[in-house]
Amino acid sequence: MSITLDLDGRVAVVTGGTRGVGAGIARALLQAGADVVVCARRPPERPVEADGRRAEFVSVDLRDADAVSGFFGQVAAGRGRLDVLVNNAGGTPYRVLGEGGAACHARVLGLNLVAPLTASLAAYETMRKQRSGGSIIMIGSVSGSRPSPGTAAYGAAKAGLENLARSMAVEWAPAVRVNTLVLGMVRTELSALHYGDEAGVAAVGRTVPLGRLAEPAEVGDAAVFLASGRAAYITGAGLLVHGGGERPAFLDAATANKSGTATT
Repeated sequence: MSITLDLDGRVAVVTGGTRGVGAGIARALLQAGADVVVCARRPPERPVEADGRRAEFVSVDLRDADAVSGFFGQVAAGRGRLDVLVNNAGGTPYRVLGEGGAACHARVLGLNLVAPLTASLAAYETMRKQRSGGSIIMIGSVSGSRPSPGTAAYGAAKAGLENLARSMAVEWAPAVRVNTLVLGMVRTELSALHYGDEAGVAAVGRTVPLGRLAEPAEVGDAAVFLASGRAAYITGAGLLVHGGGERPAFLDAATANKSGTATT
């Protein structure tokens, strides 16, 4: 059996695939040959396409379990299969814990943890019946493994999402592989909301060991790998896509062990 990154003939769904990271993933899957469906509540400002091929858009509210079930049934019936699900939809406004009640934070948990669970359960119903099984990819975040002031509920959801993926990987093996891409900072059309103007984006990029923010296409490449036969023995894993992470703050605050500082 040949092992390749070619996804020709595969059917993939990318939630929240109309812009930013999701669109980058969808374009990478298109380039690899997959038949791609992107879903979100609102249509994209422009079609998601690559190499002359276009992703189909379907409007779905991922918080509506019945709508999600119907959507995945529609994809499977129309295309005869479902090979890849990328749970990318999510996000959060900046809100410190004391400024929002429990219901506000629960909505963040619903979008970033419960919705991926709902989508995965619906996709599993098709994938488990296929001889080729399937691949589910969660889009996680470094926020799930470090304090996330201002986005605490989001961080908690991402921590739960990675744990959920590991449990799914055990329960659904060997038919369905489940992995997580653990993302650091990515440069998208919404970067200004998080990092400020171009000077702010550049300054934030300098805090990353690789010296810049990731591009959506680079996240897409990692997703294609996990969806492909090259990752056939990888499940329950968290692949760090964060440019080396964050430099520990104490290194810059300390007065010892500075380059050029004499020691006695």
